[in-house]
Amino acid sequence: MAEKHGWSKEQIADLANFRNRTDFTDAEKAALELAERETQRPHEVDDAFWAELRRYYDEGQIIELAAAIGLFNYFNRFNDVLKMEPTK
Repeated sequence: MAEKHGWSKEQIADLANFRNRTDFTDAEKAALELAERETQRPHEVDDAFWAELRRYYDEGQIIELAAAIGLFNYFNRFNDVLKMEPTK
């Protein structure tokens, strides 16, 4: 899906290093930071970070990002519990 939206194979392979890459926009980096925080450290999505997100996204876009991240986290946990493997 990321490739269909213009990300390179290199970006996808090195996604964990998004903060240090120059080929992600600041808006993309903010969305990736939201995904990481929401997934791993949800209590770190504080007022300062909300302000950072608002530099790039409106309220509706932020809610949509947070909902999509939460939904995919649900799918991943559900599939992990059932020991389901992704299909091609």
